[in-house]
Amino acid sequence: MEKFMLIFHNAIPNETAFLDMSPEAMQAEIEKWNTWIGGLAAQGKMHGTEALLPHGKVINGGGTVVTDGPYTEGKEIVGGYTLISAASFDEAVALASGCPIFDSHGSVEVR
Repeated sequence: MEKFMLIFHNAIPNETAFLDMSPEAMQAEIEKWNTWIGGLAAQGKMHGTEALLPHGKVINGGGTVVTDGPYTEGKEIVGGYTLISAASFDEAVALASGCPIFDSHGSVEVR
């Protein structure tokens, strides 16, 4: 078994729209993710997962230059990640294929 990182990419409006959802719609969206992630965990494949803020900072120049994250002018952001175990890249890609982010036209990068 090797470890793979599933990195979730989505358009900025899709990521920030989550914050504007009704509590019921937000709970329904969270439930889709919990079901998918719970399935990975039930298979013993998941090591951890985290959502990320839609903004950030970039540090350059040996730590002397701090700018707003690379997302301010980008068309998509990294919304989170999951670290999983899989026997191969093909299995990792297959496990990623059930990700709910595809419902909002996002994508998953497998590394």
